[in-house]
Amino acid sequence: MRILVTGGAGFIGSHVVDAYLAAGHEVVVADDLSNGHRSNVHPGAEFYPLGLHSPNLSEVFRRRGFDIVNHHAAQVDVRRSVADPMADAAVNILGTIRLLELCRRHGARGFIFSSSGGAIYSEGAPIPSPEDAPARPLSPYGIAKLAGERYVDYYQSVHRVPGMILRYANVYGPRQDPNGEAGVVAIFCQRLLRGEAPIVYGDGEQTRDFVYVDDVTAANVRALELLGRPAPAQNGPAILNIGTGRETTVNALLRRLAPLVGGAPAPRQAPPRAGEQRRSAVNPARARLALGWAAAVPLTEGLGRTLDWFKKSL
Repeated sequence: MRILVTGGAGFIGSHVVDAYLAAGHEVVVADDLSNGHRSNVHPGAEFYPLGLHSPNLSEVFRRRGFDIVNHHAAQVDVRRSVADPMADAAVNILGTIRLLELCRRHGARGFIFSSSGGAIYSEGAPIPSPEDAPARPLSPYGIAKLAGERYVDYYQSVHRVPGMILRYANVYGPRQDPNGEAGVVAIFCQRLLRGEAPIVYGDGEQTRDFVYVDDVTAANVRALELLGRPAPAQNGPAILNIGTGRETTVNALLRRLAPLVGGAPAPRQAPPRAGEQRRSAVNPARARLALGWAAAVPLTEGLGRTLDWFKKSL
């Protein structure tokens, strides 16, 4: 298949590109490099330095004729979305609509949308949260992702663009940027390897469901097969949680990382951050049934792999 991966120079998107190429697909990457890095793009992929609103993106669709569009380009920082909701919506809502319109106009046969299990479910939802748990996001980022899901549903139901929604837990691993404000594993790795005190926001007892990036890419590969199966449009797109189903506190995460670097300075405490949930973990049971998928990399092993990558890159 010929697949377009938006955000394919970013952390998760670049791993998805690698996996699709390894599976024998032809891959095109569109990324404006506002967050991604050209060095992340596999040399076997065709690369266009374009954002979602670029007028040249429609020409790429016209010339290349994609079978599948895998949409990973996004504004991913919760705090930035709180500070500037309009900028977040311009990328995460309007950018998604534009991409779906291009899929409709140019006959794409499937659309995979990377959504957020960590930001969509409401505070007080069952833990781990199933896909039908109440959705009441606490941040503009989560609101935008939920709106994107609704547009994927609309374009499948009305315009017959088959869709699939993958709600990620907290993804970590090699290539995650430690210099932004998202990605606690990457931030901790960088600070610990530099001998700097990690910063813990609030009391550190907030929980997250940490899933290794290779497991996430495996779900994206398996999603291609499910997306190719005929399904009644009125059923809506498949919505699948991609996570481990297990909670880990930020403090426990730090305790696991510290011995892997030979110890760590005492953490610095900082005020809690606006827009972030207290508890978060997603129930992956539906993905097991639909995709035959389950997270395979234990947290300690994934943290070790991630630290090894940071040791080489810092």
